[in-house]
Amino acid sequence: MKTGRLEAFSDGVIAIIITVMVLNMKAPIGATFSALKVVLPNFISYIISFIYVGIYWNNHHHLFQAIEHVNGKVLWLNLILLFCLSLLPFSTSWMGDNHFQSIPVLLYGINLLLCAISFILLAKSAAKQEGEDSVIGKALKSKNKEKISLLLYVFAIAIATYFPVISLISYTIVAIIWLIPDTRIERQLHTPKK
Repeated sequence: MKTGRLEAFSDGVIAIIITVMVLNMKAPIGATFSALKVVLPNFISYIISFIYVGIYWNNHHHLFQAIEHVNGKVLWLNLILLFCLSLLPFSTSWMGDNHFQSIPVLLYGINLLLCAISFILLAKSAAKQEGEDSVIGKALKSKNKEKISLLLYVFAIAIATYFPVISLISYTIVAIIWLIPDTRIERQLHTPKK
């Protein structure tokens, strides 16, 4: 099966996820700048999650530019990724509503970790299907960013009940690491074939 339907469906789900996240934000009562302080944690949570969803959309796009066909396993792993991403509006809202208290920050980290694991499995399955000499197979040989990200997530989750602010900083660092689109695929797409 070609990738077009999967990409279109994924784009639609990701657009809905972003829409639901912004709809979860409520305007403060009052018409002063000081009234905005009440919703600042929600806004910060939204910004972080919006960046994460954008990163996943961007890397998902690059991944499916590098492969030509999908099989049933790739379809299911893509659905698992979309499921994990679809939980972000809930964990984002809960974290913001509770002003970054430890348990909501911990749950948010678990949500991010599940998104990361599901994307890694999706990319690995796509690379296996295409073959190790394919564009995606060659591009995903280096896994440094993935390893660093997973370590930071596990660290942040482990300390969230004691130091939720440090956990939040760790989640932000992972987002910064991935903010620049994954250039491994771009390099392989634009490398002349021998």
